[in-house]
Amino acid sequence: MTALRLKKREERRVKAGHDWVFSNEIDTVATPLKQLEPGSAVTIETANGKFLAHAYVNPHSLISARITSRRANKPFNATVLRHRISQALQLRTARYPGTSYRLVFSEGDFLPGLVVDRYDDTFVVQITSAGMERYREDIVDALQSLCGAKAVFLRNDSGMRELEQLPSYREWALGSAVDVLKITENGLNFEVPAEISQKTGWFYDHRDSRAALAPWVEGKRVLDVYSYVGGFGVCALAKGASEVLAIDASQSALDAAVSNAKLNGFEDKFSAKCDDAVEAMRTLFAEGERFDVVVLDPPAFIKRRKDKEAGLRHYALNNRLAMRLLTPDGVIFSASCSQALSYADLLQQMRKSIPSDALGLQILSPLQQAADHPVNVSMPETEYLSGAVARVVR
Repeated sequence: MTALRLKKREERRVKAGHDWVFSNEIDTVATPLKQLEPGSAVTIETANGKFLAHAYVNPHSLISARITSRRANKPFNATVLRHRISQALQLRTARYPGTSYRLVFSEGDFLPGLVVDRYDDTFVVQITSAGMERYREDIVDALQSLCGAKAVFLRNDSGMRELEQLPSYREWALGSAVDVLKITENGLNFEVPAEISQKTGWFYDHRDSRAALAPWVEGKRVLDVYSYVGGFGVCALAKGASEVLAIDASQSALDAAVSNAKLNGFEDKFSAKCDDAVEAMRTLFAEGERFDVVVLDPPAFIKRRKDKEAGLRHYALNNRLAMRLLTPDGVIFSASCSQALSYADLLQQMRKSIPSDALGLQILSPLQQAADHPVNVSMPETEYLSGAVARVVR
């Protein structure tokens, strides 16, 4: 096995538990990095040749190695892969009833470059590293034997694969293609048409955030901005909301949201508007529409650190427009899935967005990713979702 040797004093972050090795940390004189085959197994060594970890390598990526094991006598292989998927399964079954959850959360489950979402006996897999790509057949086998998978969809078309110089493709690796992904969450049923699904289909990371609507929505008028297929809106109606207006730029997503409202018996209280979120909020304000609760769950405005300043402006604008639409003492659920935006950053943008006639903004509770997205304490990159429930006091 090839040894990837680090520069002097570059081992501190790896020793602290981080699972990535960057190209500028590698001694490229002692290690012919560019000659290594993407996805091949390597050992990580200190500058003086001491073993640190096993990893798989990709010389084409800024993240040149992803650590897979820290035991010299136990390199990563199909057996270790299966064991870690089994550990991930035990964690989910202990926490959640039923079979709707994120089964594997990449580095959060110590399986770098692998994400798996479960929809009963259908599984959607996303592989984002060259090393994990080599185990695609082993992944399918493990899902079939450990979880009883009848269908496995490899949705390998994310932008992260481009950074690893991996091909983009979608493929049903097991079973026949399904038309609809079915979810049971917080006692409600949802369906996501497979052809319109984003990423791996359903945003399980907001499971707890949707449950957190309960104390705030009974008898209230709710606006669900960036609604996708209606997860927040339908949950609000189940918790007693008087009506919900959902806004999304995708008509097909809104059609699914309307279907989900009907599936749960709330079609008479659910309406949808296809529009750009910012323009829709401006129009609603101009028309004098006001809401008791606004849910604001936009896509990631900061995908790379260089985008942070522009992203901060987008978060501030969206929060300002949302807060203008609140009735006196109205409540906002404001969230961010940008890993580069900290909870403190989000609160700062919310502070900047307080209406001029308001007395202030009360933070009622934080929002964070659900337990099926466990945080690797040594990798802040695995903690990406933040948010707050807040009340605008007038």
